[in-house]
Amino acid sequence: MRTIAQKKNNEKYEAILGAAVKVIGQAGYHNAPISKIAREAGVADGTVYLYFKNKEDILISILRETIGTIVDRIHDELNLGGGDAAESLRGLISIYFGTLGSNPDLAMFTQVHLRQSNAEMRKQIGDIIRPYYHIIDKIILMGIESGVFRESMDKRIARRMIFGTMDETVTAWILTGAKYDLESLIDPVYDVMVGGLRT
Repeated sequence: MRTIAQKKNNEKYEAILGAAVKVIGQAGYHNAPISKIAREAGVADGTVYLYFKNKEDILISILRETIGTIVDRIHDELNLGGGDAAESLRGLISIYFGTLGSNPDLAMFTQVHLRQSNAEMRKQIGDIIRPYYHIIDKIILMGIESGVFRESMDKRIARRMIFGTMDETVTAWILTGAKYDLESLIDPVYDVMVGGLRT
């Protein structure tokens, strides 16, 4: 039913997701009832349930859309088929910071409120983020094969370092009130990362 509804009126689906990002980002997960999200989206409460099973389903859908957008941009804008690994790494940081830096409510949602989820949701979150991890792994392997990155490093540690550094940088930005331009940190973060990876 939700699939049919989404195809029938995708604008309402997007409106509900946008409203949820704003309401949850500003009020918090536990202070964001479906009725408040529906009101922000300009739809009836019952309309929300045509698209989503519950509030947890909305959370997962927001993350899926966000990661999907980031992954699509990476595949469209970066050369992951044997290009410059260091440049691909910088592009990865740029896309990640650009996506979240342009929407503080979304950043608050992903960095703070999404982490209040239960064990079942955390498993779904892991599944959604996995394609992003695969891209990081591919960039690391590209760098090793081209001789740009050190062959001796632990690839899993390297992936955690890359994702963890970006993640913590966004978290610090949002928790300090997003008072500066997140994209201004692309080059400093890239410099630290590539310095740790290079031969």
